[in-house]
Amino acid sequence: MITVRAPATSANLGSGFDVFGVALERPADVVRVERAEETTIEVTGIGSQYVPEDPEKNTVGAVARELDAPAHIRIDKGVRPASGLGSSAASAAAAALALNELYDRGLTRRELVPIAAEGEAVVSGAAHADNVAPALLGGFTITTANRTTRIDASLPLVVCLPEITVSTKDAREVVPASAPIDEVVETVGSAATLVAGMCRNDPELVGDGFEERIVTPARAALIDGYDAVCEAAVEAGATGVTVSGAGPAVLAIPERGRTRAVAAAMVAGFEEAGVDARAYPTRIGDCARFA
Repeated sequence: MITVRAPATSANLGSGFDVFGVALERPADVVRVERAEETTIEVTGIGSQYVPEDPEKNTVGAVARELDAPAHIRIDKGVRPASGLGSSAASAAAAALALNELYDRGLTRRELVPIAAEGEAVVSGAAHADNVAPALLGGFTITTANRTTRIDASLPLVVCLPEITVSTKDAREVVPASAPIDEVVETVGSAATLVAGMCRNDPELVGDGFEERIVTPARAALIDGYDAVCEAAVEAGATGVTVSGAGPAVLAIPERGRTRAVAAAMVAGFEEAGVDARAYPTRIGDCARFA
C-alpha cells in the first residue's frame, strides 16, 4: 500500500485566473492505493457523501486510467468538496503520485501535472492545472500551456470557508467572455506585481496583486457576505483579499503578525451576513508527500 498526503490549494489569486496557484499548509487529503485488477474507490471524511465512488465520475479514476494503473483507492477527505480549495485537485495529485510509485512509472512530479489535471476535467469539464500544480510541486506556481514554474515563497495566508456551496461549473459560467482593454491591462499589472511579491516574500506586493476587476467580481457575487468579509479583513490587517479558486472560500494575505486577527475578522464578517464560516490561519505550504 502507498499512502500520500496532498495539500489544499488556492488558485487564481485574483489576477492569475487559470494560471496562479499556491499550496496551503492545511487542510489536506490522504489517499491510499493498492494494486487491483480494476479500479475501485472508497471515500471517507469531510463531505464524502458528495464525492462519487464511480471511477468514471471521480478525479482519481481518471488519473488511474491515464497512468494505466488500476487500483483500490481510498480517499480520506480533509478538503471539503466545492470549497474553492482544490478539493478534487488534492485527491488527483495524491493519486497521481501514489500510483506512479505503486506501478513504478518513473514520471517526475512535473510530468504528473497534466495527468492529474485530467482528473480535474471530470469535475469542471476542462483539464485545468492551476490547482494540481501547487499540490504536486508546492509553493507558488505559474502554469501555462507549455510550462509550470514554481517559486518557493513563504508567506502567511488566511482562508475563510463559509457554509455555502459554489460549484466549479457554476463559477466558470459567470466568467465574462471578454473584457475592456483597460481592465486587461490592469490585470496584467496586478499579476506582475503579485509575482514580484512572491519572489520577495512581500505581503504588501502580493496583496496589491490580488486586485482584479474581470473574474473576481463575477464570482464574488455568488458568495453571500463577500464584501463585508473583505472590508473586515482589511481593517484587521489584510493587505489583500480575493476569492479562492471558484469560491466560496475567501483568501486573504495578512500583514506579518496579523494572521489570527484577520482570521477572526473574516469569520465575523460572514456572521454579520448570517453565514457560518470557519477560518484556516495557514501559510504557503509544501507539496504532496508520501506518508
